[in-house]
Amino acid sequence: MTQPDKLSFHDALWKFIKDIKFAMLTHRHADGSLHAHPLTTQNRKLKAGEPLCFFVSKATEVGQRLRADGNVGLVYCDLKEDVWVSITGRATINDDLARKKELFNPFAKAWFPGGAEDPDLELVEIEIVDAEYWNVKESKATQLVKMAGAAISGKKPEMGVHREMDQPAEQETAGH
Repeated sequence: MTQPDKLSFHDALWKFIKDIKFAMLTHRHADGSLHAHPLTTQNRKLKAGEPLCFFVSKATEVGQRLRADGNVGLVYCDLKEDVWVSITGRATINDDLARKKELFNPFAKAWFPGGAEDPDLELVEIEIVDAEYWNVKESKATQLVKMAGAAISGKKPEMGVHREMDQPAEQETAGH
C-alpha cells in the first residue's frame, strides 16, 4: 500500500478519512458562539475539488445556520491509527434530488425512512478550503518513550507527520 506521505495531499486526506464514519462539524450560531454536531460522511469517493457530503434533518437548526453562515470546521480522528484531520470549509445546502439519490445508502434510511426523497432530508456539501493532518506512525510504546525522553531533555518529541494542504510532501514536518 502506498504510504500517505508519498501521495498527493488530496489522496492522503481521503485515505485517512474514507473509513472514519463520523466527523464533528462545527458551525456558528447567530450569537457568534460555536456548536458542533457529529455527522456521517456520505461520500464513497472524493475527487480533487469535490465537496464532502452530509445529510441533516430539516427539523434541526443545522441547515438554517449553514445558510446564514457557511463557514465550518470538520474534525476527523482515528484513535486506533493515531490519525487526526482538520478541515476548514464552506457549507452549502444542495436540493438536487439526483445528487441525494446518488449518495443515499441503507444507513441513511435509519434517519430518513422516506429515502432520498424524504421531505426532512437536507444535503450539506462542504467545499474544502483548507485542511491539515497529523499521522502518528510510531507505536504507543515508542510514543511513550519519546515523550519521556522529551520530558527529561526539555526538547519536544518528534513523532509522526504533520502536513498542510498547500504544503508539498517533501516539506511535511514532524507532528507534535
